[in-house]
Amino acid sequence: MKLTKEGIRETAAWQKAGITLPPYDVEAVTQRAVEAPGWVHFGIGNIFRVFIGGIADSLIREGEMDRGITCVETFDYDVVDQIYAPFDNLSLSVTLFSDGHVDKRVIGALAEAVKADNRDEAAWNRLKEIFVSPSLQIVSFTITEKGYALRGSDGEYLNYVKADLENGPDHVTGAMGIVTALLYERFRAGGCPVALVSMDNVSHNGDKLKASVKETASVWAQKNLADPAFLSYVNDEKKVSFPITMIDKITPRPSTEIADALEQDGLENMQPVITSKRTYIAPFVNAEKPQYLVVEDSFPNGRPALEKAGVYMADRDTVNKSERMKVTVCLNPVHSALGPYGVLLGHEYFADNMSDPELLKLANLVSYHDGFPVLEDPGILSPEAFMEELMQDRFPNVYLGDTSMRMCVDESMGVPFRFGETIKAYVAKDGNACALKGIPVALAGWLRYFLAVDDEGTPYELASDPLADEITSHMEGIVIGQPESVGGKLRPILSNERIFGIDLYEAGIGEKIEEIYTAQTEGKGAVRAALKKYLAD
Repeated sequence: MKLTKEGIRETAAWQKAGITLPPYDVEAVTQRAVEAPGWVHFGIGNIFRVFIGGIADSLIREGEMDRGITCVETFDYDVVDQIYAPFDNLSLSVTLFSDGHVDKRVIGALAEAVKADNRDEAAWNRLKEIFVSPSLQIVSFTITEKGYALRGSDGEYLNYVKADLENGPDHVTGAMGIVTALLYERFRAGGCPVALVSMDNVSHNGDKLKASVKETASVWAQKNLADPAFLSYVNDEKKVSFPITMIDKITPRPSTEIADALEQDGLENMQPVITSKRTYIAPFVNAEKPQYLVVEDSFPNGRPALEKAGVYMADRDTVNKSERMKVTVCLNPVHSALGPYGVLLGHEYFADNMSDPELLKLANLVSYHDGFPVLEDPGILSPEAFMEELMQDRFPNVYLGDTSMRMCVDESMGVPFRFGETIKAYVAKDGNACALKGIPVALAGWLRYFLAVDDEGTPYELASDPLADEITSHMEGIVIGQPESVGGKLRPILSNERIFGIDLYEAGIGEKIEEIYTAQTEGKGAVRAALKKYLAD
């Protein structure tokens, strides 16, 4: 069995393997998208294929959409060459239930895959064609928090961003430069409306996308690299909208065990690959069943009936409250708190953290004790029910195979939202954040993780993080077994508002985090001992 358009015609074999095939004409929905694109997505990795692609697949199945999504990759072109092209843009969704049940279905809604590379004339011209099309309604994104950044932690433009700003829309390489350049093409072709929809797991994601696009457009206009009227187009919400969203679905790296099982069922070439840019991806995506997408209903050129695929369409205030519930209180803070400690304590899989008594207590403190008192109920989702589902079903799901180390990837980009927003809320309410019990322990563990030595003294390789070099440079000279070596080395980190969203000393918890961190450097077993001590207070 081959995961190709030709291969899925052998329906009996797929049925025997328990895999549901698209009930629609994949070629037809692909052709309609090529001729008149309606939905373009940037960042075509795992979460996109299983969730956003799954939404499109459901809408097509139900007759609510008649064309697929155009898939665009800005960062890792190997994904197009190794995962999309060989499988005719088909993807296999593998849903892992907490009781061990597995649901498998082929997603046929991914119409074409294009590299956003202006050095590739054919690909770049195709993107221009797509963006000038009046039929285009939605441009959505899952490019991770890093994709929206224009500046580094020092406040200066990143090198590739600086080049994009200086060279103008004809020579862009970064995601925000690429998007703004293509939006400029749409403006020059008559300025049809469009919605730019960030679906990344980032607080105020649409606002961050808007700010980066507007700044890029503004600099180009100032430098006479773009028509000054372009800025007016970008600023007009009736022309270009930037809805905020809340997205939630746990999507681990592809599992080799699942790949083996699929191949035993008769599927060919299912093994995961690691691209040259360290993307972990496979022809299938394994993920949990629960998923939530709450979207601000602002689409100036219309939209599909997203609500008929389980998407919550709401006003901006409701989306904002839903996002804060998930990102700053319920899900992401627990991931960010337990992931580093899981690495330090030798728990490879995140589910194992939930059976660790200290880490379970930390999860409860970070969410229920620290987060819930400053949480606003979004109305459309119950915070209590959402948290209960996480603690009882989603976090302990051993079948997901999600790892502690994955939670550490790019964590510095999420810290100001996952912890910083709650810290700031306490400062606004009480004048300081001294009432927090879980977050100081979580942040001490996150920083202790950067020493790259676990609680038994075994070294490990740090996950990718854009601030890893900066953070580890401040920790140079700290030695496990010599807590006095910590000295004042953490102060430049804990006082950095760009990392945490607030100076943690001014918030009243900087010294406490230093104390907990120092205790965790006393020697072998010190991390566990510190957890028992400071979680008991």
